[in-house]
Amino acid sequence: MTETSTVEPAVVARAITMRGPWGPVYGPVDLDVQAGGVTVLVCPAGSGRTALLTTLAGRMQPVSGSLSVFGRTRAKDIFAHAALAAIDELDTVAEPVTVRDLITEQLRWDAPWYKLIRRADDVDRARVCAPVFGDLPLPPLSEYVEELTELDGILLRIALANTLRPPLLVVGDLEQVTSDRSRDLLLARLVELGREQTVITASVNGVVGHAVTQLEVDNASREELASGQRGGR
Repeated sequence: MTETSTVEPAVVARAITMRGPWGPVYGPVDLDVQAGGVTVLVCPAGSGRTALLTTLAGRMQPVSGSLSVFGRTRAKDIFAHAALAAIDELDTVAEPVTVRDLITEQLRWDAPWYKLIRRADDVDRARVCAPVFGDLPLPPLSEYVEELTELDGILLRIALANTLRPPLLVVGDLEQVTSDRSRDLLLARLVELGREQTVITASVNGVVGHAVTQLEVDNASREELASGQRGGR
């Protein structure tokens, strides 16, 4: 008789909800995300979806329901084991800085407080960026971030967030990359990262042609929540 091993899901959410000063943000949401690979949450864009992704990465605590990420239930514990990238409210670069500046800043952030970190060089760029960019050309150290292509820009944001390679990587919506070809390249890179991590991202319409898991998510937009409230009256 052959025993069948049961693999625990990486993420288990039951009836999680979030509210803000203006009312419901998302929820209730139920999710089961298996460990490894790429899972695409299919739901409308907006503050609800952003807050949901942020919650899954431990940057917010749901006001109700239960959330477990690799067995961890407290937001600060989830935070320590998750990377969050390409969320405009969190990692957008406003001022004109170079790729070298951002890599140097991230390396200094990751290092112990007593360690002196020099300005990033080509070796540092390869160490930070190559796992995410793969065979794609790495961005020049001297290039201003605002001049990067959409694809290079989002890959750089992922690389900077993912320097410690935590078990969970959460990436903002795929529609930030407007070119179909570039979005395909982005998905291919996420699938590659999913060989070693659990990757969660989001899309309005879902994706085709890639080995990903897609989950339809209800109650992740203010329009849905408002409609539900009207229907319940």
